[in-house]
Amino acid sequence: MKKILITGALGQIGSELTLKLREVYGAENVVATDIKTPQNSKVVSEGIFEQLDVTDAARMNDLVETYDVDTFIHLAALLSAVAEAKPKLAWDLNMGGLLNALEVSREHDLTFFTPSSIGAFGPTTPKDQTPQVTIQRPTTMYGVTKVSGELLCDYYHQKFGVDTRSVRFPGLISYATLPGGGTTDYAVDIYYEALANHSYASFIAEGTYMDMMYMPDAIELIIKLMEAPADKLLNRNAYNVSAMSIAPEDIAQEIQKHIPDFELSYDVDPVRQHIAESWPNALDTTSAKEEWGFSPKYDLKKMTEDMLKQLKKKN
Repeated sequence: MKKILITGALGQIGSELTLKLREVYGAENVVATDIKTPQNSKVVSEGIFEQLDVTDAARMNDLVETYDVDTFIHLAALLSAVAEAKPKLAWDLNMGGLLNALEVSREHDLTFFTPSSIGAFGPTTPKDQTPQVTIQRPTTMYGVTKVSGELLCDYYHQKFGVDTRSVRFPGLISYATLPGGGTTDYAVDIYYEALANHSYASFIAEGTYMDMMYMPDAIELIIKLMEAPADKLLNRNAYNVSAMSIAPEDIAQEIQKHIPDFELSYDVDPVRQHIAESWPNALDTTSAKEEWGFSPKYDLKKMTEDMLKQLKKKN
């Protein structure tokens, strides 16, 4: 990667990935874009930033040409709960933006990354040790766009030779960015509320296991995948990745080791609970480990220690 363009750079992943890429590759070699332009963000103030609506293909193409981009990281998308509330907008943004990004990548011979999600699976997918290649019949608009995106990336690789790369992200937990409308957001909220109020009412039910990952691992794996030799990659459309499979009570028990009077209760959101129940409990990540060396550093214990430490610094 020499000159990198990022869409959705102010989102949950983008806001941290942009800063890391600038640190590794130089601020002058990372072009951050988003439809928003807040002035209080380091993404905007400490490097190249351009406003971009990803449904504007001409503007996207102009930026690639202006900055002589060779790597495209496409993150702009609506997340699961928001997408379910606004399904047409989710399709238009998630698929329209992706098609524009793939077309620009085809025209300019770019290396291309976009994330898929555990949302690409559905209730008929095997729940435990979910295989890399398996049935994918999601029951949400978010999931439909993610499966469609995986197939579209495969098509552009097979038909046009675009170097497409992707992972199926689990829930991502971060101290730097507030949740953005995802089904796994409870796993971020719980830490904020533990410190502020010593209690939390989870919108996901007890015993609901989902794959999760701490954001530093997610950022590192994107860089590792993008630096991997192209000829080693067999499952380009989306590698299964995960660091832990946890339920709300697991996080609560770990928090109680640091905040003994913390109390967890439940106020289940039927929409997000339905989405969660359609997803796997735990993914098989063998392909990612064997093909490009995926190896997360944070388990629940280490993540909880760091989350609480970092959030105390913020407050």
